[in-house]
Amino acid sequence: HTRSLCDWSSDVCSSDLVHVPFCRHRCGYCDFTLVAGRDDLIDRYFAALERELERVDQPLDLDTLYLGGGTPSHLGPAGLRRLFGILRERLRPAADAEVTVEANPLDVTAEFVAACRDVGATRVSLGGQSLDAATLKALDRDHAPDDVRAAVARLLDAGLVVSLDIMTAAPGQTLAAVAADLAAAAALGVQHVSVYCLTWEPGTAFEVQRGKGLLRQADESVEQSMFELAIDRLEAAGYEHYEVSNFARPGFRCRHNEAYWDCRPWEAFGPGAARFDGRTRITNHRSTTAWINKMLAGEHATGDVDAMTDEQAARERIVVGLRRRDGLDRDAFRAASGFAVDSLVGPAVARWVEQGLATDVGGRIRLTRAGLLVSDALWSDVLT
Repeated sequence: HTRSLCDWSSDVCSSDLVHVPFCRHRCGYCDFTLVAGRDDLIDRYFAALERELERVDQPLDLDTLYLGGGTPSHLGPAGLRRLFGILRERLRPAADAEVTVEANPLDVTAEFVAACRDVGATRVSLGGQSLDAATLKALDRDHAPDDVRAAVARLLDAGLVVSLDIMTAAPGQTLAAVAADLAAAAALGVQHVSVYCLTWEPGTAFEVQRGKGLLRQADESVEQSMFELAIDRLEAAGYEHYEVSNFARPGFRCRHNEAYWDCRPWEAFGPGAARFDGRTRITNHRSTTAWINKMLAGEHATGDVDAMTDEQAARERIVVGLRRRDGLDRDAFRAASGFAVDSLVGPAVARWVEQGLATDVGGRIRLTRAGLLVSDALWSDVLT
């Protein structure tokens, strides 16, 4: 849930992330900062969060607030209300703010939906991952397809915006299964879909099993076919492909992510949470217990500190901009960063255009579909 790059001419943090590190179950592919089966830590987490919030001298007026995880919905209705009661003293979403809560389908009861409405949530990011039983089993998920459908129906009926996560390239997953998932997601009527290819992170259970030959990663050509299928099917269903992994109905882009990609300042609280002040990204200790203990002892809980030069920040801004389908506007980039795009990556852009990976027209640079397919391999040309 971290991004980098903000406009350091601004001292306003209009976006905020709060990390809730609790889950019922850790999925085999997950390397996020979380603890599973440790609900005994919840009270101490709340106390530590209150302590961390004390570093905010004046209440922050927010355009977006994002509760990520872990699984914030694991706190349950009472826990969600308690959490917002703690946040309310320092974090103040505007009347028209986007307030997102991440949720597991199994947690989305009628009582949880009512709590979302009561605390002012406007949007729920639902970790469905698939609507196919075999794919959910392959992904080590703890819910069934009908749980996703029931959760979406409850949330939409309550007037909440729903963003549904869909995962591709799961072990054994076929192109036909991905097509069925995309059709099912569109049929549910959700306003936003995020499509992620399974990544095999070091230290995860999946990566260990792959090393033993028990699981097999999908071929790169299959992963690319699944990505292209997602673009084709979701655009045909009326979704706008506005960022590499994100699709939205008109008017329903994720404002919180847009704030990151527009390089606005943001704050963040909780274990593993990263905040950015314009030049320096400060990440809290990833261990939930260590973060709690340090906070309650009155100590700093900083883990990593990454300070960037002006040029490094400008180069990251290029990456963020090119991940978006709107691309990178030369004039806006210069105004925001103080650098000309061509002075930093002119030869690389010319090479991408020649290779059919990008277009460069009217002062705006965009990656083509072919460029998006290999975008991760392009960033070394930018960040060096």
